[in-house]
Amino acid sequence: MLPFEYARAADVDEAVNLLAGDPSASYLAGGTTQLDLMKDGVLGPERLVDITRLPLRGVTRDGDGLHIGALTTMEELAADPTVTDELRIVRQALLLGASTQLRNMATIGGNLLQRARCRYFRDPSVPDCNKREPGTGCAAVNNTARMHAILGVSERCIAVHASDLAVALVALDAVVHLKGTSGGRSVPLTQFYREAGSSPDVENVLVHGELITAITIPFLPPTAVSGYLKVRDRASYEFALASAGVALVVQDGTINQARVGLGGVGSKPWRSLEAEQVLTGSPAGEETFREAAAAAVQGAWTVSGTAFKVELAQRTLVRTLRTVSGVTS
Repeated sequence: MLPFEYARAADVDEAVNLLAGDPSASYLAGGTTQLDLMKDGVLGPERLVDITRLPLRGVTRDGDGLHIGALTTMEELAADPTVTDELRIVRQALLLGASTQLRNMATIGGNLLQRARCRYFRDPSVPDCNKREPGTGCAAVNNTARMHAILGVSERCIAVHASDLAVALVALDAVVHLKGTSGGRSVPLTQFYREAGSSPDVENVLVHGELITAITIPFLPPTAVSGYLKVRDRASYEFALASAGVALVVQDGTINQARVGLGGVGSKPWRSLEAEQVLTGSPAGEETFREAAAAAVQGAWTVSGTAFKVELAQRTLVRTLRTVSGVTS
């Protein structure tokens, strides 16, 4: 690990100013991903601005939804009564997203900003990584890529976004609240992330110095049902091969509202509007679920190692729709 300067911010304004005035600085919160990347030589900030003591922790609710301070831990959010009782999709994504030890340390803001789990991105001895070194290529395209993405990717980068929670939150139309030197702004999470495109190193709309201060989750209709399914290689802590977060409102056998998020397959937490269009207004049943799953993977771009994910993602979504709706035929 390279040497770095440490600073502790006393309030949000000081944190933003410390970072905005130093291009080589980075925030430090739970550190569960960042410190690993620093030890591996992938990241080398010259200054870490510790924000762990800022007043950005806690969960409240009002008429607009559930408000979550960015420094709230994953475990704290999973245990919140509203999440337990009304947002099953969020609770399941949190519990499946990390071990208990990690959930007690990792913050919600940090979870949304976790970096790619691409083995080539995380190995500085591999020279070809457009996400780490723009213009160098993508080593994953022609090598082992079983864990990589098939949606929102290109030959420039096929790294997958690793957050389970973010998949649930994009499905729920969550909003992130940001603070920078020019003030605050709020961004729908569906517009926060960027696809790999021509600049895989630019992963979101944050400008240097901006800080995630909170997340708002609008409430689902009282009759909505939801859930999150994660398919992985082992039942213990592991990243998704494919996952699906679904929220439905079903009345008299017809799907009146549908929210669909996919994980383990996208360069960003994937909201499938195509699947939602198929589901909305259709009878809740196997045929509808399969049509929606097929629509969800339209435009998939695969390499030899990721081709299996087209079928896996569909099966994962169909199974989630069955489970959430309670309709199995």
